[in-house]
Amino acid sequence: MVTEFFVDSLTGNIARRLSLVCCVLALCGCASMGASGPSAGRVMKAGQQTIETAGIKVVEVTDTVARRILNHNRRTLFSEGLGEGYAQGTVIGPGDVIDISIVEAPPAVLFSSAVPDGLGVGGNVRPTISSRELGLGQQMIDLDGRISVPFAGSIQASGQTPDQIERDIVARLRGKAHDPQVIVRRVINATSTITVLGEVGESGRIPLTAKGERLLDVLAAAGGPKQPLSKSVVQITRGNRTLMLPLLTVVDDGRQNIVLQPNDVVTILYQPLTFTVLGATGSNAEVPLEGDGIPLSRALGRIGGLQDNRADVKGVFIFRFEDPDALDPRQLAGGPRTSDGKVPVIYRINMVDPATFLVAQNFPIKNKDVLYVANAPLTDFTKFVNVVSSLTFTFVNLGNSIVR
Repeated sequence: MVTEFFVDSLTGNIARRLSLVCCVLALCGCASMGASGPSAGRVMKAGQQTIETAGIKVVEVTDTVARRILNHNRRTLFSEGLGEGYAQGTVIGPGDVIDISIVEAPPAVLFSSAVPDGLGVGGNVRPTISSRELGLGQQMIDLDGRISVPFAGSIQASGQTPDQIERDIVARLRGKAHDPQVIVRRVINATSTITVLGEVGESGRIPLTAKGERLLDVLAAAGGPKQPLSKSVVQITRGNRTLMLPLLTVVDDGRQNIVLQPNDVVTILYQPLTFTVLGATGSNAEVPLEGDGIPLSRALGRIGGLQDNRADVKGVFIFRFEDPDALDPRQLAGGPRTSDGKVPVIYRINMVDPATFLVAQNFPIKNKDVLYVANAPLTDFTKFVNVVSSLTFTFVNLGNSIVR
């Protein structure tokens, strides 16, 4: 009995001492335990420090903040910035090639030909004056926008429709020809065209017809986009104005499939937009993003939400280089700027408040955003307890093995 008591006491002493040793070792190493990033407190503290040192701003996401950013990020629609458009018909311009035919009614006078039609009195041949079509061939409109017609002179053709040119020629031939009829048609369309560039089957110039081609008609004629619709953006340049929309928006909203105008430049751009997810979430990855972005609520759902056993619901952050116009001027005071004028901002979302889930439906996630979810404050303590427990049981078992 005495021997067993002595062994048990020795085992207990060894176990207690080894447990103390492992606790000390764990405490020394707890500061370097693994983590996926800074805690919510560290991020907020950094924000407070940078306010004093003119650094990064930490902005609490509220309904007002979300709506301000959403309104700023709203793109100008083609139907708003360029209008619905209209078919301009056939308007002749410099460089166009037209074909002109003139027909004079019988008895033709100016464009006539004498054709023997029978015998007259005394066996003489009786000529008949018949109508004749005069084909002037194809003419290119010169840089001054004019063409030349026999007996009519120089005609202003640029800016006119074929009907208007016909009436002008007829008016000039009146009194010279007998009831002249004129036919004008455009053979080569060099001015009423659209230029299509970028990620399409075949770039080039596409002529417009009198009916008026819409945006998707022109893209189809160019071979369609090479890249997926969700990753393609269509840009229209008209004069000094350029507007851009995701191609999916044009497909989904028929109002954006506008009628194009001569000299428009349509460019299809490949934009594989993404945002990055880090921290206590269901997935840490680079996530694809649609052309117009997605709201925060959908972004959280796409990554599998927050990890229940790790995430700090008060520590959801979005790191972004923001356009200054999207922020309250009071939030810009003393803040740094990037070389392209953007403002580094950390948006904080408090998921404890139920109203945040409504705000998250309006707050947009943009290209190159970093969505970070901090660990809960007790996560590191739980890790410490697990490490201590594991080491304690290991050394107790080792002590028992030594005594035996």
